[in-house]
Amino acid sequence: MTAEEPFVAAVRPLVDAMGGELLPPGEAGPDDVVLAWEGAEVVAVRLPQLAESLDHLLTALERREGRPLAELDRKAKQEIVRTLEARGAFAVRHGVETVAGALGVSRFTIYNYLNRDKAR
Repeated sequence: MTAEEPFVAAVRPLVDAMGGELLPPGEAGPDDVVLAWEGAEVVAVRLPQLAESLDHLLTALERREGRPLAELDRKAKQEIVRTLEARGAFAVRHGVETVAGALGVSRFTIYNYLNRDKAR
């Protein structure tokens, strides 16, 4: 990977944002994505499982907010739910429960936030 370090450096922020992992192309498994540059395989990307992606999203949002999500006010929590819905967080099995736990609210509250947005 060192021969194409500029390419790897260019894709690293995207892979990190997705919660993925960079590997040498020779270590790629059948579910990994091998990236080529100028005809040569440069790096493989191991994408996270959906549940891991949700945890990664929650951690990134917490980092962005600068405090635990459970400490946010109601309006901020509603915005977090909108952001997570746009990113498909509630398509993940137990997604509502996971988000509710992170926000310190009930599942019922998450469904209320989701339904309120759909009513608009």
